[in-house]
Amino acid sequence: MTSYSAPQRIVGRLERPFGDLYYEVSGSGPALLFAHGLGGNHLSWWQQVAHFAPHYTCVAFAHRGFAPSTAIAGGPNPADYAGDLAALIDHLKFPDVRLVGQSMGGWTMLEYAIAHPARVKALVLSSTSGTLDRRGCDPSGGKQYDAWLKGAEAKLKDGAAKGIHPAMGAPAAARSPALHLLYRSIDEMAGMLDKEKLRAGLRRTASRSTAEFKTFDVPTLLIAGGEDVVFPPFLASAIAATLTCGEAALMADAGHSPYFEQAATFNGLVEAFLARQR
Repeated sequence: MTSYSAPQRIVGRLERPFGDLYYEVSGSGPALLFAHGLGGNHLSWWQQVAHFAPHYTCVAFAHRGFAPSTAIAGGPNPADYAGDLAALIDHLKFPDVRLVGQSMGGWTMLEYAIAHPARVKALVLSSTSGTLDRRGCDPSGGKQYDAWLKGAEAKLKDGAAKGIHPAMGAPAAARSPALHLLYRSIDEMAGMLDKEKLRAGLRRTASRSTAEFKTFDVPTLLIAGGEDVVFPPFLASAIAATLTCGEAALMADAGHSPYFEQAATFNGLVEAFLARQR
């Protein structure tokens, strides 16, 4: 029988002005941090932490306002996310980091990378353009984005009527009903958090243009799901083409949560990307 030893795991809470930021550290090796989306928390990354912990020091945390981090009256301001991440990285004394952000987590990771480019060895943006203005990133001047948005809104409406979580989408829910159930259960851990208000805050703070990234040299991989009805998948390659060190990967039969829906493929893409940055 094969012998197995579980990677070292530490659970902690970092005191911040708003309260406590909950985090978990698993494994050993170079630092690899994960920032979850609006429908998640630290648990969202269970398939990534298990995969990468044998070779990386994996850190998964819950954004401020998301349980088990401290709740915030009125909800969190996404403009504060990168500051929390900076404090956590300093607390853990990492000299350099590799960052993976899913959807809302892209706001956190991209803003940290902009502020501390010398410390970021690699950046992965999954189903997100972070603080970039989405429509402004459309090479067609917004025409392709507008057409995609119209179709996506119809699919979201239809999915909502059928109890489908938008971050999974109907095709993924049909393929993996157990994962869809787990995703919804993790989402519900946020309790009374007003996600519509937070979503409006995310839209408000997504105002950057690709012109601001002419000197941004952090190696960046954008991963998109071809069935996504939350983030326009065609923007991944469009944004990557404007970056000095950008590349993109399309998981054609994945929705908004490729890391959750098809972890083996997602992990392989990230693993190969990280290996190229050594």
